[in-house]
Formats: sequence, C-alpha cells, structure tokens
Amino acid sequence: MSTSILSNRLVKKLVLSFLAILVLAGLGYTIATIYLSNNYFYETTQRLHANLAQDLINEKFVDASPIDSTGTVNKALFGDIMHDMMAVNRAIEVYLLDINGNVQYSVVLDHDAPETNQKQVSLTPITEFISTNGQQYILGDDPKNLENKQVFSAAHFNKGGNEGYIYIILAGEEYLNTRSMLFGSYALKLGLGASLVTLFFAALLGILSVWYLTKNLRELVYAAKRFQQGDLKYRIKNAEKSDLAGVTTVYNEMAETILNDIEKIKSLEVLRRELIANISHDLRTPLAIIQGYIETLQMKDGVLTATQRSGYLKTINSSGEKLSKLIAQLFEYSKLEANQIEPQKEPFLISELANDIHRNYQVLADQKNIDLRLEMELNVPLVFADISLVERAIQNLMDNALKFTPENGAVTVMIVPDDDTVEIIIKDSGPGILLENQALIFERYRQTKTGQQKEGAGLGLAIVKKIMELHNASIKVLSRPNEGTAFSFSLPVYTVA
Repeated sequence: MSTSILSNRLVKKLVLSFLAILVLAGLGYTIATIYLSNNYFYETTQRLHANLAQDLINEKFVDASPIDSTGTVNKALFGDIMHDMMAVNRAIEVYLLDINGNVQYSVVLDHDAPETNQKQVSLTPITEFISTNGQQYILGDDPKNLENKQVFSAAHFNKGGNEGYIYIILAGEEYLNTRSMLFGSYALKLGLGASLVTLFFAALLGILSVWYLTKNLRELVYAAKRFQQGDLKYRIKNAEKSDLAGVTTVYNEMAETILNDIEKIKSLEVLRRELIANISHDLRTPLAIIQGYIETLQMKDGVLTATQRSGYLKTINSSGEKLSKLIAQLFEYSKLEANQIEPQKEPFLISELANDIHRNYQVLADQKNIDLRLEMELNVPLVFADISLVERAIQNLMDNALKFTPENGAVTVMIVPDDDTVEIIIKDSGPGILLENQALIFERYRQTKTGQQKEGAGLGLAIVKKIMELHNASIKVLSRPNEGTAFSFSLPVYTVA
C-alpha cells in the first residue's frame, strides 16, 4: 500500500473526527443554550413579578377578606382577582394557601374532586422567597402537579383573624402548553441554524488546521517515498525543529542507520568473497597434502621403508590437525558472531589460570627454544568474567605469539593489577606488525603481511575480539616492525556488594 494512500486515509480520519467533534459540540451548545435560556426567562419572570402577590394583597384585601367570618373562601373575590390577573398575563395562576400550605381555593382547580382538598404546597421555598424579598431564583411546587417545580410569587396575609399565603404561579399550565407546542420548532430553528453556521465556519477552520498540522506529516511521508524510490541520502530538513520532532528525528536516524547497514552489507559482501577464497585456500592446502601423501603410500606401499612410512604418516597427521583446528575455529567464530554464546561470568583467580596456561605451553615453547616467561605480582585480586572464554582468548594469543616468535626468542605473559581492573599482556619477540595493518588483524580472514612472511587467515584474533566484546572489553595491540608485538586486554576486579 502506497504512502500517499495511507496519508490520504489519515487526513480523512482527522477531518471526520474533527467534524464529529463539531457536531457533538453543536448539539451540546444547542442543549445548553435552550436550558440556560429557560432558566434566564424563568428568573427574569420571577424577578419582574416578585412583588405581585404582595401587591395583590395590598390592593384587594383592604376592604375585603379572602376568608369570611364563617371560614368560607370568598370565591367572588378570587374570581375578580383571577379575572384581573389573566387580563394582564394568561400564564398566571393564583392560589389561596392556609398557614400550613394546604390549598384552600383557586379558580383553576376543580374543588369538587376529592384530591384537590388534599393538595399541600411545601412552605420551605415560600418562606425563603419571602425572607429574601424575591431577590433569589427559587422554584416552588406546582399545585396542579406537585412533582413539577415552577417560578412563583408569594406573600403572607393576616386578615380578619385568618392567616395564610397568596401563592401565584407565574408560568402556569396554559403557558407550559403553549411553550411545549413552540419548543420543538424553536429548538429546531436554533439548533439547526446555529449548528449549520458554526459547523460551516468550524469545518473550514478545521480543514485548514488539519492541512497545516499535517504539513510535517506530509513531509515525513514524502521523505519515506523518496527513500523507497532509492534516494537513500534524502533527509528531512530541520527535523529537530519540526512539530513532529520526535518522529522526524527518529526517521532521519533510521534512514542513516539503514544507509550505514547497507554500506556494511556491501562491505560484508566483499569480505564474504574474500572469506570464500581464503577458506578455499586454507582448506585446500592440508587436504591436498593429506591426499598426496595417501596416494604416495598407496603407490609405493611395497618400496617404502619404515622411516619413510612414519614420516609420511606424521605429515598426514599434522595436516589433519591443522584442518581440524581450522574447522573448529570456523565453528567457534560462527557461534560467537551469531550471539549463540552467552558468557557465564563468575569470580576466579586469573593468576591460577595464567599458571596453568604457562605450564601447558611450556612444552611447545621448549620445542622451538623459546623462552616462555610469566610475570605477575603476589596476591593478584579476583576478576569477574567467563573463565572458559578468557582461557580461550589467552590460548589464541599464545598460539599467535609462539607461531611468529623465531627460535631462541621470548614470549612473556604479564598480569598487571590496577585499582579496578587486571590487565593481561602477551608479548613476543617476533617480526612485529606494520602500522597500517594493525587495524586489520582482528577482522576475520583478513590477510596481512609483516614484511617478512604471510601471517595467515586471522581467525584466532577475530575470536579474541568477539570474546572481549562479550565482556564489554577491548583488545589492544602495540607493535613495531622487528620489535615484536604485545596484545593486552583488561578484566574487572571482583568486588563484594
């Protein structure tokens, strides 16, 4: 799938997500607007008519009492009051309450119904309303449906020995019915109109914002496409200053890593060809010797003396050992390079290991008249490493030293402790290594020359380098032509936590 398709899909998803957010925001805005508008209207209505109940008492109850001396409600008076109120505002409903909040009379109620005489309005909002002079937004019970809350005006009266409250609902049933009929149309107009206008401008702004915000993303996609088409050196400019600095910087680093890996692969391909050529050469030589001497033994079996036969067999055995050693080195190096060997680190005495190796190589040194020395201090501290891998590294360095040290030469193993490390040095008196070749001797199958003779394939030193890498250490070489060579590496001293 192309990067342009992925980019288009991402932009579409961003735009659709943004539009969905806008639609939800528009709906929320519409609902909130209607809710707040209702509250605003009710609070305004209540504030405007806060003194209505008191004004009614002051005007109508001067010469007349709402309840006569027999305790009967003055229906004529309330009929007149309701007529005057409805002439001003048809939404108003007037109720007469006793001192306990029981509904005594209202022209809007059917007093023949039994449940009407059982209606009781909560006095808590009424007393709170009166105490604040109607300056706070308070909702009270609707006598027609006590579960509903409505804005009201209320006032206390005491006339002719009768006490109670005039309770006026400011948004009565007729208002609510009219409001219900108009609400749907109003909400649709408000919601649709406001939402469409908001959506249009917000969508336009959103599309421009998405285009601007995805500028760096498009640059990243473009860079990836250029890289895919083979332009391996193309990089995102000023990646660290981008809005997507984390991603663009990582992309540049990734592209650089891939390019370096490709260069390494090309280099490895060259080395692979050298490897095949060198392996073929190194394997062919002992095989040819073995094959040649076996044919000679077969052809001259009857004429060879015992001494000649013994010499031929000794040569065959020596070539077989070389072949076996080379194959073992190949196998060992392949496991190290494939990270199939995990070092098992433990504390051990490097001095004891050095003594064992010195004793084992003494016979080989005597055969070449080489002076094999071991120099170390007393009480060398413990080191923390894989003892078998360290032993293998020292053996390879010893093999290398004995191989290139001429007769009557010297090979010295030195153990030098420091504060935090112990340095192991293997020094020989051989022909040395040319300076320009010292950086190459640890590469596998790299052929180098000392100026006097061919050094060989170099697998032993390559193995040593891999072992040191497993120990987070490095192998160093110090050599000059005709002045011998010294290899050294350091191991950490073991400390008790």
